[in-house]
Amino acid sequence: MIIAKVLLGVLIAAAVFFLLTFIVYFFNLDMKAAAKMMPVISKHYDKVKKEKRL
Repeated sequence: MIIAKVLLGVLIAAAVFFLLTFIVYFFNLDMKAAAKMMPVISKHYDKVKKEKRL
């Protein structure tokens, strides 16, 4: 009986994880989040001193 409960819990967790990843993929949320973060990241990396190598 315990094995069935553990298996059911794993199955539910896997289904929820799949649903969340599908939602992220369908609405392209990863690239939308990256676009929101780019101004902050660019501001930081523009301040970094560049190393010139030949």
